[in-house]
Amino acid sequence: MGKAIEGLLKSPDEVVLRIDIDSIDQFDRDHLSQADVAIEFTGPASAADNLMKCLGAGIPVVCGSTGWYDRLEKVTKSCERHDGALFYAPNFSIGVNLFFEVNQRLAAMMDKQPQYEVTIDETHHVHKKDAPSGTAIRLAEQVIKEVRRKKLWVNTATGKGDELIVLSHREGEVPGTHVVRWTSEADEITLEHKAHSRQGFAEGAILAARWIIGKKGVFTMNDLLKSL
Repeated sequence: MGKAIEGLLKSPDEVVLRIDIDSIDQFDRDHLSQADVAIEFTGPASAADNLMKCLGAGIPVVCGSTGWYDRLEKVTKSCERHDGALFYAPNFSIGVNLFFEVNQRLAAMMDKQPQYEVTIDETHHVHKKDAPSGTAIRLAEQVIKEVRRKKLWVNTATGKGDELIVLSHREGEVPGTHVVRWTSEADEITLEHKAHSRQGFAEGAILAARWIIGKKGVFTMNDLLKSL
């Protein structure tokens, strides 16, 4: 994602600092102070600490990592304590966020259609460390919120009647495919979003990074889309 984001920038000079495993010694306040905003795409094990380090240095930060939301409250408090700005999203693609809107609307309608069973499938590249994806979890949470017969999601191929099955697949270099499937004895309704590349994610992250500069607080894609 870092390479995809950098490839879309108008000028390579816009990037003043690149932090990876080989340059971790530069991840400090002095180096961070060169930047107007940071974009974080690492992984579930390091994301929360990275965010708090940026916030502690007074740098607005945009986060596309998933799998760290169990520490969201702690990161949010860090943002408030430092009077900073945090933008996080399970998916920065405009298309996926429109997909979220359609998913929630259909789920609300399906609450009154108990003959339909719902499942979610997500497929990503073999390098993705968390499962299910943050996007799949968001889709599942929307369904559970709207459909009273579903109480929780499970990442297994079998589940009880009140459990929403979310299946994860890791194949090759797949950028990301998400499918929400409603099946009855009579028919099937399928919602699918398939990313053709990482470009949509990168474009959304850059848009968020430019948008958050000068702001204070915690923001999501809903805030960004409402302002466009």
